[in-house]
Amino acid sequence: MKPLSLRVLQLFAAMGEHRLDLHVLFEAAGNEPEERLRVLDAIDELVHAGMLDSCGGDFYALTEKGKGAVGQS
Repeated sequence: MKPLSLRVLQLFAAMGEHRLDLHVLFEAAGNEPEERLRVLDAIDELVHAGMLDSCGGDFYALTEKGKGAVGQS
């Protein structure tokens, strides 16, 4: 897993949430537009790996597999 993908997952744990919107997930990258594009790639990687589920709109939910990757229960 790429470091940025791990940071995206860790945001769920840091916020104590199982569902976050894209704007919050962008915090993993900061304010640079290029870095935000990398966050989109990381989210895509995590969805394909089964660690995040797309909930429609701009929301993503942490799956059981994703919870295991960041030590959340």
